[in-house]
Amino acid sequence: MPFPDPTRRYPITLPDGSDHKGSVFLNRVIDHPRFQAGDFTYASDFDPPEDWCARLAPYLFDFSKETLRIGKFCQIAHGVRFITASANHAMDGLTTFPFPAFDLENRAVSQPDMRDTVIGHDVWIGYGALILPGAQISSGTIIGAGSVVRGDIPPYSVVTGNPAKVVRPRFEPSQIAELMDLEWWHWPARQIATAEPALLTGDINRLKARTPER
Repeated sequence: MPFPDPTRRYPITLPDGSDHKGSVFLNRVIDHPRFQAGDFTYASDFDPPEDWCARLAPYLFDFSKETLRIGKFCQIAHGVRFITASANHAMDGLTTFPFPAFDLENRAVSQPDMRDTVIGHDVWIGYGALILPGAQISSGTIIGAGSVVRGDIPPYSVVTGNPAKVVRPRFEPSQIAELMDLEWWHWPARQIATAEPALLTGDINRLKARTPER
């Protein structure tokens, strides 16, 4: 079975041989000092933008203090937005009006919220989900469509709702621990390709048998 080429901008080929322009590997289309995405992580949009960073993280500026970090093999559906910390207003005064935002000299040093937003590996973020400032979403998690996510999300969770809550773990705790220890997303691509049947069928013992030597 062909393995995705991480160097491609458009990783999906249509039956007529053309590129599907609505899905992109993010680290091939985003060049932003505050946005990092790992290999094989893709985003999809029915109205593909010229600027994928502005579409996904509209409040992440070059002068922002926070970062948005997304791991490998993540899947980001149409309509997902990351509302990063630069969007927040100070709330400790008598007003939330952002006066410093209109002061060019002081704007960059007046950011009240500097929390990073971090997405682990192999995370599926469903249609229209909203990821709020400072969210820490661990690997293997599924974020349901339309969810509004904040705070820390444990690995291999299914999360839905507004505010989003963990509905259930995807696997037994012992299996989750094994998967987090295996870290298959860091294996060489050739090794992942041979482990693909195990990954797709949920056979953790078969996956363990493919573990490269460390």
